[in-house]
Amino acid sequence: MITNQNAFLLDMDGVIYRDDHVIPGAERLIELFQKKDIPFLFLTNNSMPTAEDLAVKLKHLGFKNLHPRHFYTSAINTAEFLRETHPNCTAYVLGEGGLISALQEAKIPNDSISPHYVVVGEGSPSMDKIAKAHELIERGARLVVTNPDCWCPSGGNKTRPGAGALAAFLQTSTGQRPYYLGKPNPYMFTRAQRRLMASYSQARDVIMVGDTMETDIRGAVEIGIQAYLVLTGSTALGDLADYVYQPTRVLGSVADLLEEVETGKQSDRLSSPAFQPPPKLDGVIKKKRYATA
Repeated sequence: MITNQNAFLLDMDGVIYRDDHVIPGAERLIELFQKKDIPFLFLTNNSMPTAEDLAVKLKHLGFKNLHPRHFYTSAINTAEFLRETHPNCTAYVLGEGGLISALQEAKIPNDSISPHYVVVGEGSPSMDKIAKAHELIERGARLVVTNPDCWCPSGGNKTRPGAGALAAFLQTSTGQRPYYLGKPNPYMFTRAQRRLMASYSQARDVIMVGDTMETDIRGAVEIGIQAYLVLTGSTALGDLADYVYQPTRVLGSVADLLEEVETGKQSDRLSSPAFQPPPKLDGVIKKKRYATA
C-alpha cells in the first residue's frame, strides 16, 4: 500500500512523457502525490537541461505546481560528486547549459589549460573541442562522464549520440577509462534519496519508477530500494528474461498506480511476472537445457 511514508524517484522520458506527449495518467499521478503529500523527485540522466528548464517544460505539458527542487539531473549529480570528492578542482567541459550551470553553481571553474578533469555530458561539441579534450586527458586530466547512456531519444523514434558514446571515443583515443556518474551509479541514487529525506522527513520507503533496465532498475536494485518498471519506454516485457536482476513490479504505465495511490488499496495487477514460477507441462516443470563443453 502506497502512503506518504513512501517516496518516489521518477524517470522522465518514457515514464512521464514520450516525444513531448504526456503519458496518460502521469499528470493525475503527480497531482495525487501533491494532494496526499507523497514525496517525489524526478531523476534524469539528461545533463543538457537545468532543473529550471525541466520545470518550465513540464509546466507547458500541463503539470502544475512543479519547481526546480523537484528535479535532479546527472549534471547536478556530477557537480556534487566533484565538489564533495575534490574541493577546489577545475574542469574542461564537453556539454551543454545544464552541465555548465551545475558546475558553476558548485563553484568548479572552467579550465582549458590544466584542468583536473575533462567532464563529458550530452551535446554536439566540435572536433576542435574533442581534440582539446583528448590533449588534456593525455596531459593528465581525468575523464568523468555525467552518465553512461550511449544514445538518447530525440523524438519521432529517432535517437542521437549520448554522453557515453563521446566518452567511448575519448577512451579509445586516450586509453583512459572514464568514470560514469548518473544512473545506475549508486551515488546518483543515494544523493537523490538524501534530497528527498531533507525535504520530507517522514519518507521511509523509496521506490524508483523507470523504463530502462540498465539504468533505472539496475541502480535501484543495487542500492536495495524497490524498482517499478513501466512498459511505456525502452523496455518490453519480453526483455526481462535477459537480465539477472529484476524489477519489484511491472506496470503497463504509471496509470496502474493511480487506484492504489488514490484508495490506499494495493493492486494485485502490479506483481512482476518475472517472479512467477515457470509454467508446468504435464505436471513437470520445463527447464532449458544448455550444452556444456
